[in-house]
Amino acid sequence: MIFVILHLAMSEKLNNPSCATCGARQKSVFCSLNSDQLVQMDEHKGCDFYKKGETIFKEGAIARGLFCVNKGKIKLSRMGPSGKEQIVRFAKGGDIIGYNSMLSRRPLSATASCLEDSAVCFIPSQQFFALIKKDPNFSLKILELTAKNWDDASRLITDMAQKTTKQRLAEMLLWLKETFGLDEDNCIDVKLSREEIANMVGTATEAVIRLLADLKKENLIALEGKKIKMLDIHGLVMLADLID
Repeated sequence: MIFVILHLAMSEKLNNPSCATCGARQKSVFCSLNSDQLVQMDEHKGCDFYKKGETIFKEGAIARGLFCVNKGKIKLSRMGPSGKEQIVRFAKGGDIIGYNSMLSRRPLSATASCLEDSAVCFIPSQQFFALIKKDPNFSLKILELTAKNWDDASRLITDMAQKTTKQRLAEMLLWLKETFGLDEDNCIDVKLSREEIANMVGTATEAVIRLLADLKKENLIALEGKKIKMLDIHGLVMLADLID
């Protein structure tokens, strides 16, 4: 059964933030657009506010455009054959989601839901493909982003096959740090449940709870509720068998 993307009733329409003054744009594939292109983007896009836990789009829907995160944190996940959620990646301010499905002309391969209150812009497919056809710099940025995602996916497959669960957990914590940064308390700036962390690592929730306690005993991290404080980044790098 094919589903069409619909903005959920709970989402709130926002006045379109200007692309020209959007701080998130400088971190996105749209950073090199000229003033005329930005005006055209403003004329065609829409922006919605989503509350924490709300779904932006669902796996299996047909992509009618791409989404650009203006602010907030988004979780992209797939449902496995057993009905268990598998987190595949995250998106934050400046990131685009949903574009792979437009390029491949296939249904969306993941569900996007908000980890916190978020503002997300929607850019229709016609506008997206017009930019690809007319702007070589934009096309190159899309290619670079696609290649990076494929490289990340390939590395994940290798890690799942060759690294221990503890190594994968250490690498995942470092990846979350790189993705979201650290807050003023030196904690990873995103709150995830132990179940969500377990889904990312590919193990049971109980195993993740035990391994996090082990990392705490080894003074690599500290635990403050859902927040994880990074105490020894070099030690985590060594544990994850990465190049420091």
